[in-house]
Amino acid sequence: MGILEVKNVGKRFGGLQALGDVNLSVQENTCHAIIGPNGAGKSTLLNCLIGKLIPDTGSVMFDGNSVLGRKPHEINQMGISRVFQTPEIFGDLTVFENVMIPCFAKRDGSFRMHAYESSDSEHDIIAQAEAMLDEVNMLDKRDVVASSLSRGDKRRLEMAMCLSQKPKLLLLDEPTAGMARADTNNTIELLKTIKAKGDITMCIIEHDMHVVFSLADKITVLAQGTPLVEDVPENIKGHPKVREAYLGEAEV
Repeated sequence: MGILEVKNVGKRFGGLQALGDVNLSVQENTCHAIIGPNGAGKSTLLNCLIGKLIPDTGSVMFDGNSVLGRKPHEINQMGISRVFQTPEIFGDLTVFENVMIPCFAKRDGSFRMHAYESSDSEHDIIAQAEAMLDEVNMLDKRDVVASSLSRGDKRRLEMAMCLSQKPKLLLLDEPTAGMARADTNNTIELLKTIKAKGDITMCIIEHDMHVVFSLADKITVLAQGTPLVEDVPENIKGHPKVREAYLGEAEV
């Protein structure tokens, strides 16, 4: 059994079937990619995993416990963190303050907006935030206002915020969207470093096949809300239906 088990999940919006009988098993300490064209149901599936949507049918189990019926913050406390398509950061705060917020929330279960008033005495929180920034190579930008960062650095900051919660499962929704190739490659290297530590599982939705094949241990291809094929990257590359429908004739 995987750390994430999706069984027979279905979701409809009126007369539209967004997901139909989806089964997915994500093994612990691996990177599992979900690919497919626009409208395939990738984001709907992801929203079912984090409590933003409730499936009409089926079950979603994480680490042996159901996530259905739980609020997003409760699912986060279970050990699931999500990286969004557009970096979700506090633009008016410094880089360091951004990372302190999830550090407080992880320890206390919530974050008091006036926690900074006593933050100088919070040596454990300070040390943790510094360690997270060092891990994503942003410690030298700790005092920079987050809104002034480049797209790539905003993504690194969001990664640090997610990692500070010590998640068991990191969900990545198009983590390189809108990035230049240099920032994309830097993000790939960062994710490889995180993955190499062997204490976190990743589930990634991504359109950039260079990113997918650089990181994934297994790939699930969705088509019209239903899994078309699931296999290791080497077999996905050569699968005729996948190449025709989703990868085209591009080099991968």
